[in-house]
Amino acid sequence: MKITSTAFAATAVIPSIYTCEGKNINPPLEFHAVPPAAKSLVLLMDDPDVPASIRSDQMWDHWVVFNIPPKTTHLSQGTTPPGIQGKNTSGQNKYMGPCPPDREHRYFFKLYAIDQMLSLSPNVSKKEVEYAMKGHILAETHLIGLYEKGKGY
Repeated sequence: MKITSTAFAATAVIPSIYTCEGKNINPPLEFHAVPPAAKSLVLLMDDPDVPASIRSDQMWDHWVVFNIPPKTTHLSQGTTPPGIQGKNTSGQNKYMGPCPPDREHRYFFKLYAIDQMLSLSPNVSKKEVEYAMKGHILAETHLIGLYEKGKGY
């Protein structure tokens, strides 16, 4: 299984249109080789480079989407994905683009194929989704993008 974007290559800079300095919309994403046994997909986007002075766990959750139909092969930019959106660290059920406060950060778009639908409410956190997925992951992959505020990409 693989996740890619036509907007940026793996470990390349995420264009500013997808950040707090642009339109703050999700980038286009493509899903490849999802296992036939998958019952749903989970998409998580997070930033593990947050300064400890901002968050003690040094993690910021930007996007939480679960129960995505396994036949989904792409998400267009700026669209609400099929499935259920959980809460990001800001407490919102939507995509929140990169907005690092201090330097270049890494942004992980993580895709999981799981063997069931998750019986969770739309207001769950990434941790709750990760807990519910335990023991049900058939395949996983990720795409890393980079961003530093003020660089004008």
